[in-house]
Amino acid sequence: MRILLVEDDLKTGNYLKQGLSEAGYITDWVPDGLSGKHQALTEPYDLIILDVMLPVLDGWSVLSAIRQAGLTMPILFLTAKDEIDDRVKGLELGADDYLVKPFAFAALPDCIPSLGHEF
Repeated sequence: MRILLVEDDLKTGNYLKQGLSEAGYITDWVPDGLSGKHQALTEPYDLIILDVMLPVLDGWSVLSAIRQAGLTMPILFLTAKDEIDDRVKGLELGADDYLVKPFAFAALPDCIPSLGHEF
């Protein structure tokens, strides 16, 4: 499985990339929304893990561009934005799930069943 991680926080990005790689996933990590949009629209991914508050282009815009392009891979928002309105917005834009930071790495398989439970 190939995963795109779009996360601007260095500590969170390193943590997720290492954990996903150790679990056997090929993980590409980009630190801003514009790079995330480009990667998602030009490379094949099985899953995208996307922050909302990103430099250059926010996660809402990245998600909208991906869905407007007709891409249907699962997208998980992983963000500190924890208001109900934010969650509803993310799901209405086409996210498959919404996980609020801080989070436990073990919670990822529950959000995206295709990850399995090998963490």
